[in-house]
Amino acid sequence: MPTVAIVGRPNVGKSAIFNRLAGRRIAIVHDQPGVTRDRLSAPCHATQHPCTIIDTGGIGATLDDGFAAQVTLEADIAIQTADLILFVVDAHEGLTPIDQSLAEKLRKAGVPVVLVINKVDDKKHENAFAEMSRLGLGDGIGVSAEHGKGFGKLTAEMDRRIEPLASEIEEAVEEAVESGIRLAIVGKPNAGKSSLVNAILKDERTIVSEIAGTTRDAVDLPYEVDGQLFTLIDTAGLRPRSRRDSSVEVFSAMRSEKAIRRADLCLLVIDLASGISAQDRKIARLILDAKKPCLIVLNKFDLFHPDGRMNDRRKEAEEQVKRELFFLHYAPFVSVSAKEGTAVEQIFKKTLWIQKGARNVPTTGTLNRFLQHAFEANPPPTVGRGTRRLKLYYATCAVNERYSTIPVPTIVLFVNDKTLMNSSYEQYLANRFRESHPSPGIPVIFSVRSRRRTEREPNHG
Repeated sequence: MPTVAIVGRPNVGKSAIFNRLAGRRIAIVHDQPGVTRDRLSAPCHATQHPCTIIDTGGIGATLDDGFAAQVTLEADIAIQTADLILFVVDAHEGLTPIDQSLAEKLRKAGVPVVLVINKVDDKKHENAFAEMSRLGLGDGIGVSAEHGKGFGKLTAEMDRRIEPLASEIEEAVEEAVESGIRLAIVGKPNAGKSSLVNAILKDERTIVSEIAGTTRDAVDLPYEVDGQLFTLIDTAGLRPRSRRDSSVEVFSAMRSEKAIRRADLCLLVIDLASGISAQDRKIARLILDAKKPCLIVLNKFDLFHPDGRMNDRRKEAEEQVKRELFFLHYAPFVSVSAKEGTAVEQIFKKTLWIQKGARNVPTTGTLNRFLQHAFEANPPPTVGRGTRRLKLYYATCAVNERYSTIPVPTIVLFVNDKTLMNSSYEQYLANRFRESHPSPGIPVIFSVRSRRRTEREPNHG
């Protein structure tokens, strides 16, 4: 989807605008400048055309050191990643040197920019339009994020700018299909990602170094196995946010996260000799949150209890994965040594195995019978003094193979009230589904929709 970045100096209301466009309260809104320290993203629910919105406030700098570094970094991130930028200024405070500096940077970049004048709460603030026109970014759209004023005009302008990107997205989809199975190779710095790519390609194409973080960009490398085309996406190692000490680090992390989103399958590379770390778990969470198929690659297996028996070593590795990455339980694993070049071919065999399993989709009738039995075996809990309970009317399985060579099915549940579905019961259904329809490497995704009984679908039993 197109990406819309919301930028501006601290405390102009970026997070409040972000929440309005997202349709829910995600970002923290506070009068203190710089409250938003991490980059937030969410689907935009206010526009007709789908897009992703990003709140870039407070990335990579401490306000105590002054605004210059933060403003530069914020602008650079938006310029690098966004298809459209919402540049937010404050009608109350008027034009500031920071606004002018940021506007100049955005103008030179050539990225489409919509000037958003926030906090236009009454007529006395409307004189800010003339002042803000000096930024050279058009007349601007006046809004009040606090009161919801002006958002109809803003979203209409966003739709007008986003719509032409549709044809570009279509071309990208066609290009993705031609690239075969896209494998994003992700992991913390120095886990052996580049060594793994070199072992696969039998080529010193990527830089291998003992210095963590040598790979800065995501690099696409074509590869073919027995007539099957793959694209290896070699990414920069993902560091903890607190250790991203420069704009280069931030960009590298963003490119890695983007690689996860556009991949058909994520290869989570772990340095087994060093053990599974907190950063490994964070990267696994990114894959889980992106709802991506995953194969865990346990690298440096030759250094993992090298004096032990092979079966005991494999069993210990399996127990460690199950214990440390329990939430990513759907992902199988392979043990390899990139340095020695052993067992790397298993990655492609497991990938094709995962692809085959992804097509193990139940028929509508089978799905409805299974879910009916699951509801009867363990009824949903009652809500509201025991007066209301989740009821399932109908279910279907949606698969869109157009956007991925390893499609992830979505199980659509039509129920009496989707707010009655809690996370624990959804997890129960997911576990039962895995038992009856195993598809290793593939996440189970539910889409719960409210429907009145009169709109109930016919029984496809």
